[in-house]
Amino acid sequence: MSRDARWKSLLELLVERGRLDVEDAAAELGVSAATIRRDFDQLAEQQMLVRTRGGAVVHGVSYELPLRYKTARNASEKQRIAKAVAELLTPGEAVGLTGGTTTTEVARALAVRPELSSGSPTLTIVTNALNIANELAVRPQFKIVLTGGVARAQSYELIGPLADGVLSQITLDTAVLGVVGLDVVHGASAHDEAEAAINRLLCERAERVVVAADASKLGHRAFARICDAEQVDVLVTDASADRAELERFEEAGVQVVAV
Repeated sequence: MSRDARWKSLLELLVERGRLDVEDAAAELGVSAATIRRDFDQLAEQQMLVRTRGGAVVHGVSYELPLRYKTARNASEKQRIAKAVAELLTPGEAVGLTGGTTTTEVARALAVRPELSSGSPTLTIVTNALNIANELAVRPQFKIVLTGGVARAQSYELIGPLADGVLSQITLDTAVLGVVGLDVVHGASAHDEAEAAINRLLCERAERVVVAADASKLGHRAFARICDAEQVDVLVTDASADRAELERFEEAGVQVVAV
């Protein structure tokens, strides 16, 4: 197992359990305890966990696994959601894309849509996500507008007041949001308040707001509010979502697409 694969597995286990012992982690990953100790030490240096006697605990009470270390949780669901979101968009639109694993899949789904494959720009993509801009910038069918801001290492997103200058000067047809939580009462939310602020600006500049979220995000909330549920026009989620939960969104005026 490569170091990156080990780190992904260790961080994912740590998020799920809150605490890991060296011996238990070594047994689960099939490597030596010395290797796990070294991994824990290196991850602690990057402030991605806190070392304890004989193991490690999550870094703080509001731990967020950095995007580059997230494994493909619910990968097939996210790909189905992404394909459904991509099909909602029509040539000529100006589309805002926030950062996140699901919105990254939306960008990839857009890249392979045959009707968007002409040489001239068929979509204008406005994003604060460096990884999404990097993937789409080489494709001539997209005009890429990247907001200003300071890069946030956990999500590859640009945040801060520098983005306001760009977003205040544009209008969007559709904003596609990736969220940490979406709840009928508490609305859409993210871990980081600066990230949520940029996402909120994208919503305010758009005629239509689409949330792309797998079922694990529904009925949950995170620290920073993005927008109320009533401001969401369309929710695209997977078919395993709780039917009663989806009905609550529909009662709030949200169009639900479950794939």
